[in-house]
Amino acid sequence: MSIVVKLDVMLSERKARSKDLAAYVGITEANLSLLKQGKVKGVRFDTLMKICEFLDCQPGDLLVYRGEGDIPG
Repeated sequence: MSIVVKLDVMLSERKARSKDLAAYVGITEANLSLLKQGKVKGVRFDTLMKICEFLDCQPGDLLVYRGEGDIPG
């Protein structure tokens, strides 16, 4: 079971750059990269809100729960 971060997918769909998103949100590109890879333990709601604002999306567009029997993808 895990939470999958689909930030790369949303960036690609919106034709946006990680560098621009990091600047808008106010976090480093390194921290954004860790978030994209799902290597963080948590994310602040204000950070999530800024990401959704920039990408014009909902939190559910970025985060997906995968159960043990779910097919990856």
